[in-house]
Parts: sequence; C-alpha cells; structure tokens
Amino acid sequence: MEKNEGKINEAVKMTSAVEEKAEELTRKEPFWVFGYGSLCWNPGFEFQQSVTGYVKGFSRRFWQGNTTHRGTESKPGRVATLIEDKEGITWGKAFLIAAEDNAALPYLSTRECQLGGYRIYTVNFHPKPLFLPSTSHNSIDVNHNTIDKKDALLYIAVPENKHWLGAAPLPEIATQILECRGSSGTNVEYLLRLADFMREEIPEALDEHLFSLERLVKKFAADMKICLNTLMGEVEKAEESKPEAKAVVPSFQFASRIPDKKLRCVNM
Repeated sequence: MEKNEGKINEAVKMTSAVEEKAEELTRKEPFWVFGYGSLCWNPGFEFQQSVTGYVKGFSRRFWQGNTTHRGTESKPGRVATLIEDKEGITWGKAFLIAAEDNAALPYLSTRECQLGGYRIYTVNFHPKPLFLPSTSHNSIDVNHNTIDKKDALLYIAVPENKHWLGAAPLPEIATQILECRGSSGTNVEYLLRLADFMREEIPEALDEHLFSLERLVKKFAADMKICLNTLMGEVEKAEESKPEAKAVVPSFQFASRIPDKKLRCVNM
C-alpha cells in the first residue's frame, strides 16, 4: 500500500536525517551513491566500481516532474522518486566514488538538487545477493543476502519541491510520458531504459509500477502509430553514425596500366 507519499520512512535507518549540501561534503574515504532512475544507465560521473543492489522501505514512483532533462516548463515530464513503503524494495545501482574526487558531488548536486528538485540523504544499500533463489512468485528473497550492507547517498524528491506532480492514474502518467521531451531526450527513453536495466540486471525482481507504465506507453505508441525507436533517439544516432557520402569522381588511374598497342591495317 502507498502511505504518506513522499515521506522518508522512519523505520529505515538513516545515518543522516538532515539534508546535506553536496558541495560542502568532505570525504576522507571512498563513498557510495545509489541511483534508481537515470543514474542506473547514465551516471554521468567517474566511479571506481558499480554494484547492483537495493534499498529497503521505499517504492519507486513516477511522481516527480522534470522541466529540464525530460520535459519543459510548459510540459513537464515525469521521472522517478521514492515514497515510503515499509514493505518496499527498490532496486538500482550504487557507484563507488573516490574520496579525492571533487567533481562527482557538485555534478550530482546540480543534476539532482538544483535542476531536479531532489534532496540528499544517507541510507543503507544492500548489494545484490550472490545467490538468487528462484521462487514461484518470480521474486527475490532478499533475506538470503549475506553481503554486508553499505552506507550510500540517495537522492529523493519530496512533495515540498516545486516540481512535484504526485500520484495520478497510470494511463494519465503514461500519456504524459509519451508526450514529453527535454534537453536530454524524450521522457519515453527515460522510462524504457530504466525498465531495460531492471530486466537485464535483476530479471527476478518485480516493479509493478514501472513495468505497468512501460506496457501502457508501448500500447499507446502502437495505437498512435508512433515509432518507439525514434523516441529512444536511435534513429538520430544512426544518422549521426553514417559515414559522410562522397561524390564519385571518374578516375583514369588505371589507364596507365594498359600497354600501348600499335594499330595495323589489314587488307581484306
């Protein structure tokens, strides 16, 4: 069940419950950043290691508006945030950043906080279990994870931020995603790449909200005869990668190889 949308789950142990300004953070050791949206497939910063895993007590929802990367001021897109869910498990990817790295946090502060409207917290991140027991419910028993949990920075959008859109019927959210585009590409690309990440990295995991939106977007696109490859930017990329066509100029470079011949008159 969805409770108190946007609130931070008090049952989840936070190593820091106060918002931190990334640009002021000083680190003496490498640290982890957990991503559950576009960071999963497009981190945009250098890292030492990446690990697929999950955080407990949250569920992913496309309730945050975006007016830069995947939408505009007049037509905001919808991107992922986390809401409180005591039974929830959200899968994503954590990135290990070097202590001496002075670029990653300012970059994330701009991308997630200043432009995105997110706040930064510290939570427990659990790496993906080395052994994933198969079940009849196509789910993962995370209690079998014997790998130590790690502290990780986490960006969450809460209802107080100016871009917040909140809950809406799934068909309405899917339609909005289908129609929006920003400086980084279409809102559809954001959704489908995230769904692809989940299937490739954690095929046993369930995310009903994410995959329901994916099915609706694909159905609406098919009904409207919209090419998904175009919305994913694949057509543009293919065009950019084509070698430049060059005009064919007639050449006589082989003429010199033909031996000279003498013509003789033949009396017939």
